[in-house]
Amino acid sequence: MMRSLPFALLLLALPLSGAAQARPDSLAMSCASAQALVRQQGAVVIGTGPNLYDRFVTDAGYCQSQRSKPAWIPTRDEAQCLVGQLCRERRFRYR
Repeated sequence: MMRSLPFALLLLALPLSGAAQARPDSLAMSCASAQALVRQQGAVVIGTGPNLYDRFVTDAGYCQSQRSKPAWIPTRDEAQCLVGQLCRERRFRYR
C-alpha cells in the first residue's frame, strides 16, 4: 500500500504539469508575428523581457472599464513594434 501511494501521487501530478502554458516571448517573435498573435487572439499576455509581461488587446472593447492606448514592444526584428493596445485605468480630473 505505501509503495503505491507515491506512484499514485505522481500520476495525479502529470496532467497538471501540462496545464501550465508558457506565455509567448516578443523577443523570440518577429513584429509581424506578434501583431498577428494579438489580432488573432483579441487579447493575449506576451512576455517582453526577463520577468516582464503585459496584456495586449486589439481594441478598447477588450478593456472593461479602462481606456486603451497604443502598445509598442521590442521584438526579434524591431526595437519598437506597434503590436496593438494596452488597457490602462482612466484618469479623472477633479476641479
